[in-house]
Amino acid sequence: MTAPAEQRVRHRRRVTKRRAVISGLAAFGITGAAIATTSMLSTAGAASSWPTDKGKTPVSETIPVSGVRDGGMKMFYGTGALGGDSQDEGQDPIFELADGAVLKNVIIGTPAADGVHCKGSCTLQNVWWTDVGEDAASFKGKSSSAVYKVIGGGAKNADDKVLQFNGAGTLNVSGFQVQNAGKLVRSCGNCKTQYKRTVVLNDIDVTAPMNSIVGVNANYGDTATLSKIRIHGDSKKKIKTCVRFEGNNTGKEPKELTPPGPDGKTCKFTASDISYQ
Repeated sequence: MTAPAEQRVRHRRRVTKRRAVISGLAAFGITGAAIATTSMLSTAGAASSWPTDKGKTPVSETIPVSGVRDGGMKMFYGTGALGGDSQDEGQDPIFELADGAVLKNVIIGTPAADGVHCKGSCTLQNVWWTDVGEDAASFKGKSSSAVYKVIGGGAKNADDKVLQFNGAGTLNVSGFQVQNAGKLVRSCGNCKTQYKRTVVLNDIDVTAPMNSIVGVNANYGDTATLSKIRIHGDSKKKIKTCVRFEGNNTGKEPKELTPPGPDGKTCKFTASDISYQ
């Protein structure tokens, strides 16, 4: 039976979007099977597109990663000392990446402990979190030249932050989807050592409920650049796009600066970079 015209149009739109994502991923050097897996998951609105694991691996001690580790789309989840999924600070991660390491094709299940820690520059490619514990990933490099890349993948069910930016350098997130979370990215508001941090978000799908997409510290020179941000299920536009804070290094709760949104200095984007679907 021939599909209705409206359905055919939607299909053509999905194909067009998929091709655009493939082109973008190829620019990062991602090809072949990795593109096939990541590109079909580029729009967060369809929960049915969430990947199915190819086996489950319990993790009782943090797994160190140097070089490249391909998880083969297996699910890794905490047990024993890593069996917590609370919001308590200071938990150990499931994976700890050395400077320059790459973690790809991994699903982190529950309990998720503190997800992934990057000690320096790192790449997370096609990594998925089904139920975020403390944070999905924390970036902790100390060099201003550190570059952290999150390419594809997604995260669900985070009580607070998904990506915690504690260190220095630049965090690039592309082709990512987030559902039911507090914040997608937060620059640490009260770390003992503070840095200037750069956040670049491109081709992101956000599905409500959610508090805000990104939070950065204006007083430390942070910047957040947003483009191709698609927000789903938020017809009243309650989700804050970019929130500026006055951070500190004393451990106190940082002060939120108002109003949220683009200001041309700290939060760099225009209304056309955000769409509601």
